[in-house]
Amino acid sequence: MSAKDDKSTGEKAELTFTDGEDGNLCLAVGGHLSAATLPGAWGQAVEALGQTQCKSLAVDLSGVEYCDGAGLSLFAELRRVMAMRGGDVAFEGGTAELRRLLGMSSLGDPLASGLLPAQRPGVVAKAGSATAAFAHDMGAIIAFVGELSAAVAWACIHPMRVRWRDLLVVAEKVGVNAAPVITLLGALVGAILAFQMAVPLQRYGAVTLIPSILGIALVRELGPLITAIILAGRSGSAFAAEIGTMKVTEEVSALKTFGLDPVRFLVVPRVLAAILMAPLLTVLNMLAGILCGFFIMAQYGYSFQYYLNAVANSINYVDLIGGLCKAPIFGMIIAAIGCVRGLQTLRGPSAVGDSTTRAVVAGIVLIIVADMIFGVVYFYLGI
Repeated sequence: MSAKDDKSTGEKAELTFTDGEDGNLCLAVGGHLSAATLPGAWGQAVEALGQTQCKSLAVDLSGVEYCDGAGLSLFAELRRVMAMRGGDVAFEGGTAELRRLLGMSSLGDPLASGLLPAQRPGVVAKAGSATAAFAHDMGAIIAFVGELSAAVAWACIHPMRVRWRDLLVVAEKVGVNAAPVITLLGALVGAILAFQMAVPLQRYGAVTLIPSILGIALVRELGPLITAIILAGRSGSAFAAEIGTMKVTEEVSALKTFGLDPVRFLVVPRVLAAILMAPLLTVLNMLAGILCGFFIMAQYGYSFQYYLNAVANSINYVDLIGGLCKAPIFGMIIAAIGCVRGLQTLRGPSAVGDSTTRAVVAGIVLIIVADMIFGVVYFYLGI
């Protein structure tokens, strides 16, 4: 027999096991079945039941004076233990109210999958889930591109309804505030490239090619690419965090309630600002890199005038236009991805951080993909 007293009230639960006919087991339950009286008796009852090999358990409820959720949980555990060994449980006696509670709380299948710990998905399931998530994400981005294109077309048709003041504020954050870091990084990249080229070119007596290689690399490729990557980490993440916070605080829902389109109200000014500022920042990055490349040429006794002439002779307007054509496309990609990730923000303490991370990663990946497409097109056009 197992019993547990509640010393504060004197109440106790009584569980008594007896052998029945044909090797069956009988359990007489009595007293108060509550969270205060059951903990000790519960463990002893389940342990005693586990030590037997009976296929049937009869539970006599005639002695139960009180039963709450803890008692019902005990009966559910007894049914689960018996179901695991292929047996069954029969309840006898008890008040009509107690039998009604048992009927309401009893599960049809004590071993149902919903009661078991979730199984960890396998490699195939994970690959399928990742593929489905990627396809869904691509579909959402494509749909957003269409919505954004319609919003930009609307802005071109109705220029007086564009929020130009917000556009100027965003342009200041994207362009003016980013100018120092763009200049610094451009200068460092130009100096690094020049120093890295100096030693191998000196072996072949081709030091004079440094201005040409540096100018072509920065104007055609590195200037737009480095600028775009900086903007993705700086402005794209800021867009995602701003709109994501507005999504979490229900400000986006409030805009919809007032009949305002979030894409026109929030996204269009940011996209237009990024498109306008990206070429200017790219030119600044190119100039800083080219000017700082002179320091290595000075080590070999070349004048600044010679260096500038060599750079000017190595590049032409086609190279410059080809590099600058990438900048607005990169700016549009960065702003659009940052905004769409912000609009996709879920709820939770880490939702805004997750959206910011996804915006930066997706922005950089799409920039590289777009740059590859530009490279293929320029190759076949002979540019």
